[in-house]
Amino acid sequence: MESSTKDLGMYIAYGAVITMAMAPIYAGSLASIRGMKRPANAPKAKKTDSPLEDSEDEDEAISESLSSGDAYMFPVIGSCVLFSMYLAFKFLDKVYINYVLTAYFSVMGCAAVTKTFLMVVKKITPLSCLRNVAKYKVTISKRSKNLSSISFTVIHGFLLVASIVLTAYYSYTKNWIASNIFGLSFSINAIQLLSLDSFKTGMILLTGLFFYDIFWVFYTPVMVSVATNFDAPIKLLWPRNIIDYLLSQGSTGFTMLGLGDIVIPGIFVALCLRYDRHMSWKRNPVGQFRSLDFAKPYFTSAMISYFIGLATTMVVMHFFKAAQPALLYLSPACILSALITAAVRGEIKELFEFTTEEEKEEDEKKKKNKSKRLSKPVEEILLDEEDKENQAPLEEIELEEIELEEEPSKKSSVKKRKGKK
Repeated sequence: MESSTKDLGMYIAYGAVITMAMAPIYAGSLASIRGMKRPANAPKAKKTDSPLEDSEDEDEAISESLSSGDAYMFPVIGSCVLFSMYLAFKFLDKVYINYVLTAYFSVMGCAAVTKTFLMVVKKITPLSCLRNVAKYKVTISKRSKNLSSISFTVIHGFLLVASIVLTAYYSYTKNWIASNIFGLSFSINAIQLLSLDSFKTGMILLTGLFFYDIFWVFYTPVMVSVATNFDAPIKLLWPRNIIDYLLSQGSTGFTMLGLGDIVIPGIFVALCLRYDRHMSWKRNPVGQFRSLDFAKPYFTSAMISYFIGLATTMVVMHFFKAAQPALLYLSPACILSALITAAVRGEIKELFEFTTEEEKEEDEKKKKNKSKRLSKPVEEILLDEEDKENQAPLEEIELEEIELEEEPSKKSSVKKRKGKK
């Protein structure tokens, strides 16, 4: 009886971890559509009456793009950070290290949780309930030039207070549910704000981290040691036997999944969704560009592949009773999902040609041209006006000379006529 209860608890734990991992990938991918550059032939979005919506220009990109150079360096930098943390936990008192980490992640987590709560409120709150909510705006300016501005409502303040209370509760109790809320918020915001500039970059990143995960998990104790000692919301937790946990409130151990196994594949899945939007708009440029009503073959394939890869990780971990590097299964699953889908649809060439670098170059050229026009000195403008004024008299002089040349010929012709008479 106890073994059957234990097995049931483990299956529930695996299902809960998979669900918690896929939820932020789905939400973050959908939110990443806002970071896409609006094409020239796409109409601007209609202004909404909701006071919770930002008044920022929709043409401004809100995501940070990773290039192929960043992808090559990512495993190297990650290895340096991971090994540094391992040495710190080995030679220093981990209690004080975790105090510093708790303080840092509390501040960052408070902002992430506030933003995530705001996304949820926007989705579930009807517009009719927000019409009477006042919107305030604070602008920072210097010499009549606006440097930055921020808009907020009472709801923003309430969510911020709730996030601060949750942060204080987590810092004091280290409760695993509060830790999961922070972890989910970090994942959603990271997937939304980070983006890959091409599928080539995404495949380089996933391949590099594939070998990174294998090395640090199978050949060294570094990854497991840091994950168990690192007392911060950088992983998702679920009791291995939730039934015993609820009945006895005892320590049954936890099944955990690092946020890197969510965010790294997640930004690749988000890239698949943005590629779906790009191809859909290219074929049929109708409606609002940032609408989610379009075909999503690559995104659907990537989500299914992520599920299969993570489920495979759980099965192998359960069978061998040992920690598994999730990216060992997730990286090939995500890469193959894009390649197989492109091969079936006959879009291999288009897949590898897709990039956001061209859009960036166009934006930079526009900004440079605009800055040149605005920064043109006043003296040059005055000189241009003087040149225009000086050109007109020169043209009049030339005309007068032509008339003088023509007049003698007219007089001579008159004399000749008189002589004949």
